[in-house]
Amino acid sequence: MSETGREPPPYAERVLDVVDRIPAGKVMSYGDVAEYLGEGGPRQVGRVMSLWGGAVPWWRVIRADGTPAAGLEAECLARWRAEGTPTRGARADMRTARWDGRG
Repeated sequence: MSETGREPPPYAERVLDVVDRIPAGKVMSYGDVAEYLGEGGPRQVGRVMSLWGGAVPWWRVIRADGTPAAGLEAECLARWRAEGTPTRGARADMRTARWDGRG
């Protein structure tokens, strides 16, 4: 359940499962998650995360440019520091921090 008071639909469950498997210190963009699943797109993944992402490591899903979701920057950066996520300033270093879904 979420703040919406309802269970996530099957697509949302698949998104949340992928996010839950992203290792500490790694990130995926919204588009990466959709591409990994082979369905939806960045906006659909973002919608899932906004409605149901609180129960998974949401800070590991970010914009393609390496920036966190608006309004969550400070908490995201603190979690990245704690996990050792490679950064470049206030962005995740997508070349070294991006997770490809393997391993």
